[in-house]
Amino acid sequence: MRFPFGLAALALSGLLATTHPAQAQKTKSAPFSYLPEQGEDRYNQRVPQKTLALADGSGFIILAHQSGSAYAVERYDADLKKQWSTTLPVAPGETVEAFGHSADQAWVVVHHADENEQNLTAQLFGLSGGQKGAPVVLVSAPAHDRRPGVRLSPDGNRLLAFRYVAREAQILRLEGTLYDQKMSKTLDRTYDFKDQGDFFSPNILLANDGTQYVTLLGDGMKKLTVRRYPATPDRVGVATAIPVLGVPVGGTFGGQPITIRDAKFSLQPDGQLYAAALCANDRTGQLSGLKVVRFDFAESKLKLAEELPFAPAFLAEISKVTGKEVKGLADIYLSDMLLTDSKNLVIIAERHFEEGGPELPVHAQELYLFGYSPFLTPTWHTIVAKDQVAPAIDSYTGIGYRAAVFGEEVQLMTLETINGKSDLYLRKVQAATGVISEPQRLKLNVANDQQLAYVKDFTTWLNPKTIIGISRPSKKSAALQLNTVKLK
Repeated sequence: MRFPFGLAALALSGLLATTHPAQAQKTKSAPFSYLPEQGEDRYNQRVPQKTLALADGSGFIILAHQSGSAYAVERYDADLKKQWSTTLPVAPGETVEAFGHSADQAWVVVHHADENEQNLTAQLFGLSGGQKGAPVVLVSAPAHDRRPGVRLSPDGNRLLAFRYVAREAQILRLEGTLYDQKMSKTLDRTYDFKDQGDFFSPNILLANDGTQYVTLLGDGMKKLTVRRYPATPDRVGVATAIPVLGVPVGGTFGGQPITIRDAKFSLQPDGQLYAAALCANDRTGQLSGLKVVRFDFAESKLKLAEELPFAPAFLAEISKVTGKEVKGLADIYLSDMLLTDSKNLVIIAERHFEEGGPELPVHAQELYLFGYSPFLTPTWHTIVAKDQVAPAIDSYTGIGYRAAVFGEEVQLMTLETINGKSDLYLRKVQAATGVISEPQRLKLNVANDQQLAYVKDFTTWLNPKTIIGISRPSKKSAALQLNTVKLK
């Protein structure tokens, strides 16, 4: 076993040698209107983040589902004073696909489908007063095609819309169009996959400068590959060379077939692209380990971190933390990749599952945190035990966690019942060492009656000491509140 499980003492010390958490200093609340959304896929929300902080610190914007036929885009200042609210009508069969903002405007992308065609349309809202711009159809496709996709750059200044071209179940290519913040087309591009095998999974990430990174899980779900496409079109008669970086993380090891069970690619603020893969034994279905890769296109090289195997020693750690014997891992999913100012990387995975039907509760349990140095050396890991249950009405929007990174610290927000107190709790993790604070209760007294009580989609940070969230504080009330919690 190559991973230094002697460092497990350091990891577990994150549960023992805790820092002193700040105490909640001030909480302010305002009424909030929200109608739960019942999407087709409860595991994969199309818009998982519906509160977005404004970069200048002046407040935030919210996308709220308020009726069966309308959303509202709203702007608040840092003290919860509503600056404006603009209605976004949504016709039957239409769904919201994306939500983002730049320095001057907010974007909402809506998917429409009828018996003949489907399309994605962007609606813009001016940040100063909520005024609507003219809607723009970004991409259209036949009704029977796969659902088209859209990507926003992190700064909100560019948007990429794309459609799939397939033959039966086989994806042949993607056809994309790049837009600037004025909704002007800047580029049409085709991403061709004729060199791929019979089974692969493509995705696209969009950088602030318009660079497109096409990520691929290929070679029978054994290889991680990234292709880098520039933001400028080809010159007439001259095709742009497309750099490609790839690395196999699956294969046959010790006579066992290992494939990628879950993978996540993340474009970080430093401009580099990271990928994490949970690999599994294809015969038993049990997860075998975590592999992490950094794709450095500036240097035309990649770095594959030493694997963290989910061996008996690691399973014993989980058993100790949870108080339940764990013989194997299956229901674990990658959720976050966070890079600190010093380029320490923290990867978070979570165990969650459904009880077995659309009307039954869903569960989210342990968090698994893995720390890597700037050289992509695994340095620590820790397990955060939690046991969350949510009713089907809000499924995964009411449980799980939210995370944010500030400097060298990762903050984790969860809804839990600890010592009989149902509330939002804050933990702080030191990214270099894995030392984790005791959970700090924010004293919102969130209701615990298996009704809609907390909507994780609206939780965000304005800064390291100001948190925005939506909760229902009383079992006797059906009303949700928009809260701001300011920490000392």
